[in-house]
Amino acid sequence: MRALQLVSDREVKVTDVEAPPPPGQGEVQLKIKVVALNHIDVWGWRGMAFAKRKLPMTVGAEASAEIAAIGPGVTGLKTGDLVAIYGAPTCGRCRACRDGRDNLCEHPRGVHGFHLDGYAREYANMPARNVIPAPEGIDDVAAALAPVTFGTSEHMLFDNAQLLPGETVLIHAGGSGIGTAAIQLAKKVGATVITTVGSDDKIDKCVELGADHVINYRSDRFEGAVRKLTKKVGVDVVFEHVGKDTWAGSMLSMRPGGRLVTCGSTSGISADTNLMMLFQRQLRLIGSFGCRMSNLVTVMEKMSKGVVRPVVDTEIEFGDLEPALARMENRKVFGKIIMRVNT
Repeated sequence: MRALQLVSDREVKVTDVEAPPPPGQGEVQLKIKVVALNHIDVWGWRGMAFAKRKLPMTVGAEASAEIAAIGPGVTGLKTGDLVAIYGAPTCGRCRACRDGRDNLCEHPRGVHGFHLDGYAREYANMPARNVIPAPEGIDDVAAALAPVTFGTSEHMLFDNAQLLPGETVLIHAGGSGIGTAAIQLAKKVGATVITTVGSDDKIDKCVELGADHVINYRSDRFEGAVRKLTKKVGVDVVFEHVGKDTWAGSMLSMRPGGRLVTCGSTSGISADTNLMMLFQRQLRLIGSFGCRMSNLVTVMEKMSKGVVRPVVDTEIEFGDLEPALARMENRKVFGKIIMRVNT
């Protein structure tokens, strides 16, 4: 079967690999439908895996699939079901997994497409517990965007930052995949949404998604604009995933008691923190990684009801990954780049 593999840093090739055997105990065999690209793919492409991995490695961290076969002991799923795939093979046995806090699994094996073979292949066997059936009313593109794009945003905003109706949230990089998801999710609960973008052509698109205020951070210091918009009070929540370039300004943008939740560091992994500001203003800094499996259920229900929708920048051919990753690296996209594997 075909697979799209990282063979060395910044080199991805279409290869022929052995098809998986029939699914084993507790497994399902998946016919991969759509892969959605993320910054974790950019990091892996750059050689920033932060852990040992073996090349060549199949890429793709976020995907939807159709169940092609069912292994022994699997219940609640059937062939032909459309599913979203959870991005990490959690153990299912530790206390965190039993409590539904899957992204805090005590025995993680890594992330598919980053440390382990990912989903840019025609077929894959996966534990049945790691696939979530899609509800009626959403297609394979929407299901593909549930595990990372919408799941991460849902977990950040509501499980971690606990954003409430009537609060004000600053969402960085509103044109990114998770930015477009976060704008919609925050607006639908009744928050006032301020977002940043890097070019004027993204402003109207963010407004269309529900943003109340859009700041071009290249032409205006966003922290100053936020202080003006909030009458010097600051925002309740900062949705941060840029890192070094926005960190200090994000701290300055919060009201006393504000919460900053972060899931990424695309501009750099180290940033100075003003500790006096942190404790005097009683700010809260919250790290967030991935999401819970329950978040996939919630966001797919929201998509099926039309509450939120996928935002697709481009659909690329199966082997055309390197130019797409370069566009993401240079922030030339609005929404998601997707790649269809099987029809």
